[in-house]
Amino acid sequence: MAHLLSVAVGAIDGTPRAGQQQMANAVMTAMDTGEHLLVQAGTGTGKSLAYLVPALRHAVQNGEPVVVSTATLALQAQIVDRDLPLLVGALAPLLGRRPEVALVKGRAHYACRHKLAGGYPIEEPALFAAPAASGPTSSLGAAVLRLREWVDSSVTGDRSELVPGVPDQAWRQVSVTAHECLGGQRCPQAATCFSELSRAKARESDIVVTNHAFLAIDAFEGRAMLPDHQVVVIDEAHELADRVTGVISDQLSATSVSAAAGAAARHAEVDSHRLTDAAADLGSALEDLEGGRFPDVLPEALHRAVAAVRDGAREALTSLPAAVALLDTGSNQGAQQLARGALSEIFDVAERLTKESDEDVSWLTVSDYGPGAPRRVLQVAPLSVADLLRERLFTERTVILTSATLTVGGTFDATAEALGLAGADAPAWQGLDAGSPFDYPKQGIGYVARHLPPPGRDGLGSPGMDEIAALIEAAGGRTLGLFSSRRAAEAAADQMRERLDVPVLCQGDDATPTLMAAFAADPPTCLFGTLSLWQGVDVPGPTCQLVIIDRIPFPRPDDPLMSARATAVTRAGGNGFMSVSASHAALLLAQGSGRLIRTATDRGVVAVLDSRLATARYASFLRASLPAFWPTTDSDVVLAALRRLDAAACCGGDAPPANTDPVTRAVQAISAVPLQD
Repeated sequence: MAHLLSVAVGAIDGTPRAGQQQMANAVMTAMDTGEHLLVQAGTGTGKSLAYLVPALRHAVQNGEPVVVSTATLALQAQIVDRDLPLLVGALAPLLGRRPEVALVKGRAHYACRHKLAGGYPIEEPALFAAPAASGPTSSLGAAVLRLREWVDSSVTGDRSELVPGVPDQAWRQVSVTAHECLGGQRCPQAATCFSELSRAKARESDIVVTNHAFLAIDAFEGRAMLPDHQVVVIDEAHELADRVTGVISDQLSATSVSAAAGAAARHAEVDSHRLTDAAADLGSALEDLEGGRFPDVLPEALHRAVAAVRDGAREALTSLPAAVALLDTGSNQGAQQLARGALSEIFDVAERLTKESDEDVSWLTVSDYGPGAPRRVLQVAPLSVADLLRERLFTERTVILTSATLTVGGTFDATAEALGLAGADAPAWQGLDAGSPFDYPKQGIGYVARHLPPPGRDGLGSPGMDEIAALIEAAGGRTLGLFSSRRAAEAAADQMRERLDVPVLCQGDDATPTLMAAFAADPPTCLFGTLSLWQGVDVPGPTCQLVIIDRIPFPRPDDPLMSARATAVTRAGGNGFMSVSASHAALLLAQGSGRLIRTATDRGVVAVLDSRLATARYASFLRASLPAFWPTTDSDVVLAALRRLDAAACCGGDAPPANTDPVTRAVQAISAVPLQD
């Protein structure tokens, strides 16, 4: 393995790191023995290569594919477009042949040839009308026409290869969902179907790259969308439980029921009057309720309304084949499938809600977003996915899970419990912390503003805003602000724009990628935002030398799913707050703090403006999840370090003279740019 890894790393980025070699050996052992493995590998470890090299070896030697699953498109693209092509070329002589690689996504990511050939009823005929002499009459119509031309020349039909992209509404005209697809045996275009071709290629490949949602559907719904495999590597594994939860969560509203009834009547001339009436009854029942979780069962009137939706959908489904048989069109099968897909989704959700299982959590969300009256939506989600993961994922294959943040409170226990790897009957697993190549105590300061009052419902207040202004001014901008809510981020951005003479961008001002590009391009610029920035920003160098976290990111007290999970833990005799709320906060704190140090020469400060991180009983648990920055609660030390960092970045990185005072030496070490490792 050492030789394989050395050749692989040499082809990409130099020589293997100690943690990378340790991880690669552990992954190879897990694949050979069949024992599950959890690996925490910090930023800069090179974890992708540390699992891809053993995966390629295992696949070629054993003649069976290894599945690699990611949570984000960015990592998926890195693996498929950069890492694997280089690795395949470098390792082919050592492995004896050139390994094959495939990327598999859900059907909706691919254009549907049958739909383009007229196999489905046209949902928006105006978009397909012949253009006038001067061209299409709308930007959306132009996008659809460009799509149809692109499909004729595309090899994969994969939406991600269309540059520039098109709006979702346009893509919808050339694609189908899994529920709408006729399937390989019924579809006349099956032989040239983009989705089927991608799956056929996967069956002949050594490495199959996919995403957590697709992996979950394959494991839980029995559709056999992935080739038979005995080993799966799950990168960004800290997101697995949440992504699986999202896949098996459902929602129901009067609008969605009415839309299904309309689709059945429009596409297949199904008599759906009963379902239409049930939609109206559901809307009336929801109108009288406040948003929030239903503690045990649905209110009686709501239960009756949902049951009526279930029965109306069942009746429409029963009459569907006879209704479609009477249609005189060339797209009978497509019409039937569109109607069946819409009705089946409504029936399945309504039936799930009326069962009122102890394993589900149900709640009502009321949203004022958009025009018109507030939108009311019934939601249902699993209380836990641990048992499902244990039964459907970990008992069927060997699983390697890795992330920069898998330990919570310094151990793998919370992660193992969330994934179904805890308890007497849990499968055996090993945990490895491969460390980080970064010298966190010398590269960063972890500052907790102990002197500030704990944040209240109204945010940081005036003292907190003063603290933010002082920190940013000392840093000369160069700040990523991570906030617990959009309102808090916007309030801070507004105040800093008034107080400071540096550009301040805020999430929502423009598309997030555009804002991130502007932030990375201009060191004095600050970027404020919420959850997606806690995990999605990778900006090395002097552009990001200060990360501000406004408060400990506990879940909202009224979060239906989190509160239900905490209650369940407490009822079972555990500590619901520590198991759910504190673990959630610890993971996000680790992710947010990880935005600071991205390379061995990065320097800076993570400033947490929530004094509870220094004073609360649970503070040590949260701090144990963070990178090992040099800790302080002294604002003068932090402001001095930031000023020195700003001066060093502006003047080209000259290091200051040494000083015998220990605090000043620490500040100098962190401020020195670059540090000679």
